[in-house]
Amino acid sequence: MTGQPVRTSGGRPIGILGTGSYLPAETVSNELVAERAGVTPDWISAKTGIHCRRYAADHEATSDLAVAAARAALADAGIRADQLGWIVVATSTPDHPQPATACLVQHRIGATGAAAFDLNAVCSGFVFALVTAAGLLSAGAAAPAPYALVVGADVYSRIIDRTDRRTAVLFGDGAGAVVLGPVRPGYGLTGSLLTSDGALHELIEVTAGGSRAPASEKTLADGGHFFRMRGRAVGEYVLAELPRAIGRLLAAHRTDPASVDHFIPHQANGVLLAKALPGLGLPRARTHLTVAEHGNTSAASIPLALDDARRQGVFGDGELLLLAGFGGGMSLGAALLRWQDGHRGP
Repeated sequence: MTGQPVRTSGGRPIGILGTGSYLPAETVSNELVAERAGVTPDWISAKTGIHCRRYAADHEATSDLAVAAARAALADAGIRADQLGWIVVATSTPDHPQPATACLVQHRIGATGAAAFDLNAVCSGFVFALVTAAGLLSAGAAAPAPYALVVGADVYSRIIDRTDRRTAVLFGDGAGAVVLGPVRPGYGLTGSLLTSDGALHELIEVTAGGSRAPASEKTLADGGHFFRMRGRAVGEYVLAELPRAIGRLLAAHRTDPASVDHFIPHQANGVLLAKALPGLGLPRARTHLTVAEHGNTSAASIPLALDDARRQGVFGDGELLLLAGFGGGMSLGAALLRWQDGHRGP
C-alpha cells in the first residue's frame, strides 16, 4: 500500500459544523431487483445484507440530490451559502462530463464566488473531498469566505446493468453533505490517510464514454457504459487493505484503537463489512450502518450514515470519529475527526 498518513497541523483546526442528506422518494425492494437480476430476494439479503435502496426519479440528476443535501447541511450549520469559500462535490456519476456538478450546485444554492469543483475517487470520494477541503481551509488558501461545503452524491441507478446480479443488487442513489469551518483547538479533522493503487484499476470501471472509448453505437451495444465490478477481488482488497490503512493511521497519530468512539465506513455491502469489522481492532467503536436501507450509494454512503447518526444525537462532544472509504481506483481514504458538539464554530 502506498500513501502516507497526514497530520493536520500548522493551521486552523477545521471540523464539521453541520450535516445534511437527501434520499430519493422511490424505495426499490429486493423483490423488484431480484426479478430483473435473475436471483431471489433471499439471495440478495444473504449476499449483501441489503433489504432495499432508493432510486432517483426520472427528473432527478446527481446535482438535484446534491443541492437538497447541501441545503440541509447549511441549515443545520446555520451558515448562509454566500459564506462558502469552497464547494467540493465527490461523485463518479456527474450530471454530464462538463461543467463540474459542483458548479451547478454553487449556482442553485446561491454560493456566489465560491470555488467549486468535482472530485472522483469513486466510493472513497467523500473522504478524499473532506480532507481536501479541510486542508484548503486550514492552510488559509485564498477564498472569499471561511467555510466549505463537501458533498458526496451519486446516481448509480443510471449506470448499472439491472440484469447483472454482481452490481444491480448493491447500488442505490443518494447524497450527503457537510459544512466545514473553524472549531476549537484539539477538535475537528486531526489526521488522514489517502492511498490509491492504479495497478488494480480494472477491478471497478465504466469503460466507455470518455476519451479512450467515446460513446458510439458499438460502445452502447457492448454495454461499455455500464458499471462493472469484480466483486470477489474487491472484497479481498478491502479485507486486506482496510485494516492496514486504519492501523497505519492510528499508529502515526499515536492513537489507541480503544479510543475510537465511532466508526463510519463506506456502506459497500453489509456482509463484507461484517467480515471486515473484527479485523479492524476497534474494540470500543460503535459502527454506524445504513446499508440495509440505502444500499451502496458510492460517495454518498459515508455522509448519509454520518448525518443519520448525528441526527440521532449519538456523537458526544470530544468523541473520536473514524471515517473510512474504499472503492474504484483502487482507492482508500481514512480520516480521524474529533467531534465538536453544538458545531457552531470555535
